[in-house]
Amino acid sequence: MTRTSAKPGSILDTLLRSSEPSIRWKTRVRVLGESPSSKTSRALQEEVRASARVRALLSRRHQLGRPGTARRVYYKWQGVHWVLASLADLGYPPGDKSLHPIRDRVMDFWLGPSFFHEFEASTAAASYRQRGVPVIQGRHRRCGSQQGNALYSVIALGIADERSDALVERLLHWQWPDGGWNCDRDPAADTSSFMETLLPLVGLSAYARARRKPAVAKAAKRASEVFLRRSLFKRVSDGEVIHPDFVALHYPLYWHYDVLGGLKAMAAIGRIRDKRCADALDLLEEKRLPDGGWPAERRYYTVSPKAMKTNADYVNWGGTGSRRMNEWITVDALAVLRAAGRLRD
Repeated sequence: MTRTSAKPGSILDTLLRSSEPSIRWKTRVRVLGESPSSKTSRALQEEVRASARVRALLSRRHQLGRPGTARRVYYKWQGVHWVLASLADLGYPPGDKSLHPIRDRVMDFWLGPSFFHEFEASTAAASYRQRGVPVIQGRHRRCGSQQGNALYSVIALGIADERSDALVERLLHWQWPDGGWNCDRDPAADTSSFMETLLPLVGLSAYARARRKPAVAKAAKRASEVFLRRSLFKRVSDGEVIHPDFVALHYPLYWHYDVLGGLKAMAAIGRIRDKRCADALDLLEEKRLPDGGWPAERRYYTVSPKAMKTNADYVNWGGTGSRRMNEWITVDALAVLRAAGRLRD
């Protein structure tokens, strides 16, 4: 699809008139299928770079990106780890060398010595007695979402260097037999976590495409089975919803999971038309509002543009409300439906 216009009054028309250049970029590129290298797309990315939202996200870049601020790398949700993740999702223009200090801080943090030291542990208590990655019942108990998110961010932003290879090596080393990842230190835990698997999945897939690595693409496909086997939100045992948050819409997800996040991942790896996505797609369509948009039903953040507060973001991502359209949710939902062949005029 190359069309970049929309009927007046339609939801696409609303998004194309958004005050947020990122929303307009996502609509053109991810919904209407415009080339990301087109003159209009590139101009919109420059608007993203100069936007008030990006300025707010980068407002502490020098303070948080220097050595000696380790706690601030992953500080939820204002650490530089999360700043890179937000920029990667906004359509920020790739290849910006001014982001290298932040990239270096994030990469050095997630490739520290403790992530290369592993040890056997028989109980959860024993797993906390030394630094490193515990191996319990033959499974590495590691939060793959952290390295996975960093990997996706640097690939999407076009600032990856050879350290991305090391992130991939670590993720593949920690991958569980069922294809995913989990940091649960209960010895009885033998199934991958949706939250810990989603970001490694998209990170490995992005890396595989960028570097043309079939073996990494195969690992990402294995990870996708963690979700597809469960129709993206259902227990295998009885078909019931795994968790209420999985069927509510959120933006941003950070390290969390919901059905839209799962569908975005399936679209990114080319598996959105797998029949096992059908129930999740139906659920997403059921949540559409009368105006054609989708709401943010819940959120994981408060807003604190100046003070560093845990679980606070620098910006408001449209708020929540079951009857009010959220642009960020809406453009992602439309992109998913387009990829699935369900987007109708």
